[in-house]
Amino acid sequence: MNDSDLTILIVDDEASQRDILSGYLRKRRYTVATAATPAEALNRIAVSPVDLVLSDFRMPGMTGFELLRHVKQNNPATDVILMTAFGTVEGAVAAMKEGAYDYIGKPIDLEELELLLQRLKERRRLISENRMLREQLTERFSAGGVIAESPEMQNVVSTALRVAASRAPVLVRGESGTGKEVIARIIHQQSERGGGPFIAVNCAALNDNLLESELFGHEKGAFTGAERQRRGRFEAADGGTLFLDEIGDISPAMQVRLLRVLQERSFERVGGTETVTVDVRIIAATHRNLEKAIAEGAFREDLYYRLNVVAVEIPPLRSRRADIAPLLEHFLMRFAAEQGRPDLTISREAWDLLLRYDYPGNVRELENIVQRSVIFCRGDAVTQHDLPPTVRGTPSERSAPSSPAGLDEAVERLEKELIFEALRVHGNNQSKAAAQLGVNERTLRYKLKKWGLKEKERPA
Repeated sequence: MNDSDLTILIVDDEASQRDILSGYLRKRRYTVATAATPAEALNRIAVSPVDLVLSDFRMPGMTGFELLRHVKQNNPATDVILMTAFGTVEGAVAAMKEGAYDYIGKPIDLEELELLLQRLKERRRLISENRMLREQLTERFSAGGVIAESPEMQNVVSTALRVAASRAPVLVRGESGTGKEVIARIIHQQSERGGGPFIAVNCAALNDNLLESELFGHEKGAFTGAERQRRGRFEAADGGTLFLDEIGDISPAMQVRLLRVLQERSFERVGGTETVTVDVRIIAATHRNLEKAIAEGAFREDLYYRLNVVAVEIPPLRSRRADIAPLLEHFLMRFAAEQGRPDLTISREAWDLLLRYDYPGNVRELENIVQRSVIFCRGDAVTQHDLPPTVRGTPSERSAPSSPAGLDEAVERLEKELIFEALRVHGNNQSKAAAQLGVNERTLRYKLKKWGLKEKERPA
C-alpha cells in the first residue's frame, strides 16, 4: 500500500491544529480532508468513506469517544485514532476497547504520528491480503465443502464458481461417486438463486410414470391412488435450481417431454390441462457417455445441446491422487468424532495402502471405507486389518470363492491374519489381543489350539 492509498479525515475544533496536521500529512502524500466538528465529519464520511479518522478526543457537542461509536457502527472498516491531552488518556484507552485503532498524546509528535500511520498501513495491508487469501483458499480447497488440493479438482471448482454467475444450464459429468451433486450445489449456492430452493431428482431411480409425476406433479384422480393434487419438483424448484441426476438414464419419451419444458419453461401436471410456468435453472448430471448414446439413438441430440451449454467434467479420484490424503483426514476426523474417538489415527501401513488404492467407487467409496474402518477399529489407530480386503489386496467379500471349502479357507486365513496381527501389536499379550479383536480370551486360545500353533508363530 502506498502513502496515497490511505485517506485520512482530521477532526479537530482547533483550526491551527487542523492546518498543521493536514499540511504535514499532505507533504507525506496522504489524501487528507478536514472537519471542524464531529457532525461535519459524519456528514463527510457518509458521502465519501475514508480509511482513517484522526480525531481530537474532547470537542464541543460530541466527544471523540462518541464519534468513534458512530463511525464504527456505520463504517466498520474505517480506523479511528484519537488525539488526546494528558488528562484524557484514560478515556482514550477505554475507547480502544470500543474499537479505536490507537491514540496519540497532544501536543502531537509528528514523527510518532508517522510511525503510527505506517503500522496502520501495514495492518490494513495484511488484513487485505488475508482476506484475499481466504477467498482464494475457499475457491481452491473448500468451496461448498469440496476438498480440492489437486490441480484437476481446483479447476473443477473454479469452473463451477465462474459458471455460477450465469443462468446457463450446466451438465456435470463424471463417474459414479465423484461428487456431481456436490458440484451442482456449489453452482446453486454461489449463484443469484442461492437463496432459493435446490431440488434434486435421481432420474435413474424411477420408471417413466413415477418420474413424470415426480417432475411435473399430478392432478387429483390422474391415476389410481392420486387422491389429491400434488406439485412436482419443477414447481418446488421455482426460483431456484433443479438438479437432474443420471439424466442419461431417462427414456426417449421422457426426453421429449423434458425438452419441451426446457424450451417453453411451462408444462401441465399429469392428468391436468392447466399450464404451469416456472423459472428454474437446470443442472443435469450423468456418468454415461452421452455422445455414444446419441450415436446409438438412445439419447436425443437436441436435448443434449439444451443441457450441455456449459460442461463441468469431474475426474475420477484415481486421476487426482493429491486429493486422497486430505479426503482421508477429513473423513477420519468426521467419523472418529461420531464414534466418540476424536484421537483416532491411521497406522502407517494402513495409510500407505489407502494412498495406493485406486477407488473405483471414487470419493463415495473412500468415505465408506473410512467409516467402516473406524467402526471396526479396536485400538488407537486404524490398522491394515481394519481395512476391507479389496484395499489390502486380498480377495474381497464380493469375489470370495463360491465353494464352501474355498469360503471356509478364506475365512480361516483372515482370522489368522487378524489374530496374529493383534498379538504382534500387543507383544503377544493374549488378553489385550482378545480385547482388540472383540472376543474373549478363551476363544482366542481355542483358535490357537485348533490350528496347532503357538501365539508367537505366524501363518505362512
